[in-house]
Amino acid sequence: MNNVNKQLLGGLSAAAFLRRHWQKKPLLVRNAIPHFDGIQDFGALVEFASRQDCESRLVVRHGTRWTVEHGPFHRKRFSRLPARNWTLLVQGLESMLPAARKLLSNFDFIPYSRLDDVMVSYAAPGGGVGPHFDSYDVFLLQGPGQRRWRVSGQRDMALVEGAPLKLLKRFLPEGECLVSAGDMLYLPPACAHEGIAVDCCFTYSIGFRAPSHQELTSQFLVHLEDKAQATGRYSDPDLLPQAHPARLGSSMVAKVERLLANTRWQQRDVAEFLGIYLTEPKARVVFKPPHQRLSEAAFSMAAKKRGVELALPSSMLYSRATHFMNGESYTTVKAVPVLRRLADTRRLAPLQVPIDGAAMDLLYRWYHAGYIVLSQPGRDD
Repeated sequence: MNNVNKQLLGGLSAAAFLRRHWQKKPLLVRNAIPHFDGIQDFGALVEFASRQDCESRLVVRHGTRWTVEHGPFHRKRFSRLPARNWTLLVQGLESMLPAARKLLSNFDFIPYSRLDDVMVSYAAPGGGVGPHFDSYDVFLLQGPGQRRWRVSGQRDMALVEGAPLKLLKRFLPEGECLVSAGDMLYLPPACAHEGIAVDCCFTYSIGFRAPSHQELTSQFLVHLEDKAQATGRYSDPDLLPQAHPARLGSSMVAKVERLLANTRWQQRDVAEFLGIYLTEPKARVVFKPPHQRLSEAAFSMAAKKRGVELALPSSMLYSRATHFMNGESYTTVKAVPVLRRLADTRRLAPLQVPIDGAAMDLLYRWYHAGYIVLSQPGRDD
């Protein structure tokens, strides 16, 4: 892990890129992935956009006006589109397509805990989503075709009122570049930009999530609520007569304040919250248990012969002896090395699969749930 191909980052090591550019300034890399011709054609993209378990959007520009439609789409919708000025966006490609998951592995110098998804956009000439900014880091890898990017470090982030997209009201580009297949543009959060297709083109956006402080705080409080085990009940044996019965008494406020002040959490509580929260499957994700489930003994034999790997939609993290899989936590001290290997590399080769014990028990449970699958025969270790 972390042995990033320096060509991907324009000759920089992962450490140098993180120090100089990550969350700081853009980076344009020519030929970041040589001979990159994309990972699916337009027909396959339309198939994804027609699925219920896939998040997709169609953005069309009509002069100065924009429209946005949300999938799933019928194939006939695309035969009625104009020759120019539209874009189809499909998100979560890594959870549906092995090639997208493989593409994502190029960026594993960034922790999985920060990963959001791989989004692909197909744009007709003139297509784009307008001048905007993102609240997260993104690598924009160009597939077939060309796109012209305009970028700005402006601080004016006012948006167009009433628009169906978050469009910048005043976009003041400070530089531009024309990218071709294999070129890549990295943009830090809040960097204003606009990409316009020169011809029919594919762009792959590798995005990294950055939850707001409000979201983290509110979700952590929900997590604490699920774990809270406060005993006792409010009481006031020292209650005195009150001239104004509707007034909220200062004594009651003070008692409840002391009660809430006793609420405590430790670092392991925060780690548990993050592991569960960050691996929680997105709303449209569907796990498919095996059609004909093997017995535990048969699964064990098959796993030691073929190896196992995470199902494409699965998300797995760990902290000390606790492992987090798709929004659930598992603490198994004896299984730590093998499960960490599975989380880091997303697979276990045949010789890495445990013979039995706690790790095998967990693997079998995850196999039943559709969280892991047996590797395909003939896969290289």
